[in-house]
Amino acid sequence: MIKVGDCVIYSLDGARGVVLEVNGSLCRVIWEDYFVSWEKKDLLIFDESLTRSQKIVQFQTKKG
Repeated sequence: MIKVGDCVIYSLDGARGVVLEVNGSLCRVIWEDYFVSWEKKDLLIFDESLTRSQKIVQFQTKKG
C-alpha cells in the first residue's frame, strides 16, 4: 500500500519520486526533476530501500 512520503519508481520510464498525496487509485508525485503529476497507483513501484533511507527522524539531544 503506497502512502504519503513513500519513494516510488514510475514503471514506464524508471523515474523516481515521492508521493505527496493519495486519492483513491491516484497518487500525486513530485518527481526527481521537481515536476508534479497525478499517476495511477498501478504504474508506481514502491521503492522500500530508498523510502527507508529518506525517512526524516527526529533526534533528541541531551540538555546539560
